Amino acid sequence: MKNLSLKMDDSVFNETEKITAKISKNRNRYINEAVEFYNMLQKRKLISRQLKKESKVVREESMKVLSEFEKLLDED
Repeated sequence: MKNLSLKMDDSVFNETEKITAKISKNRNRYINEAVEFYNMLQKRKLISRQLKKESKVVREESMKVLSEFEKLLDED
């Protein structure tokens, strides 16, 4: 496990302290779970962006292929 020094806004710290006391979870565990959740959220956003980018490329290529098929049909 890595040690980390963290500066946190006072309001965020105070809210964290209140919540961790109410749910009986230590601050370290709470912050670890929060970062883990945020990492998953960011991964999903990255995957979504990549999927949109790749979908655009596929769509453009599909339109080219469709156009070629239409030309073939028009020739008949």
